[in-house]
Amino acid sequence: MPLARLALTDFRNHAEARVAPGPGFVILTGENGAGKTNILEAVSLLAPGRGLRGAVLGEMARGDGPGGFSVSADLGDGVTIGTGTLAAAPERRVVRINGAAASAAALGEWLAVLWLTPQMDRLFAEGASARRRFLDRLVLAREPGHAGHANRYEAAMRARNKLLAEPEGADAAWLAALEAGMAEHGIAIAEA
Repeated sequence: MPLARLALTDFRNHAEARVAPGPGFVILTGENGAGKTNILEAVSLLAPGRGLRGAVLGEMARGDGPGGFSVSADLGDGVTIGTGTLAAAPERRVVRINGAAASAAALGEWLAVLWLTPQMDRLFAEGASARRRFLDRLVLAREPGHAGHANRYEAAMRARNKLLAEPEGADAAWLAALEAGMAEHGIAIAEA
């Protein structure tokens, strides 16, 4: 779905900003430091993941603001999505879809965001994990359920590795269950 309206509150250098893009391409212009990249970062937060810059949430709130921030978008057809933090919990992401609480992964069901940046030329110089993250973002733009499978696979793998590291040995039944879950979600990841 295209963005019909974007609203930022206390995000980076924007106390308040409203953008109502028309159909077709959108060009952001302005002086250096005006907040053009901040608007792009805000849009990237409306999809699952850590956003364009991969910054921690606490760094995104406006420096002289109340401590939290919000980014919301109208997608048309009465659909509104949003994310942000509360001043009381600046490191905890809050997501709402049509006013109801939701998970960050649920954002992928409404909006697909894919960006290409100059920093990505390092993609091929870095390790395999950077390439996997990039491919995950590409797949997520087309398959919203991919994030759930990737998260469950990673959680099962962490639990499996922790179990294997225990000095008294791993519980065979628990290990088999974790590996079965990894296989199930790994197949879904590969298919996507």
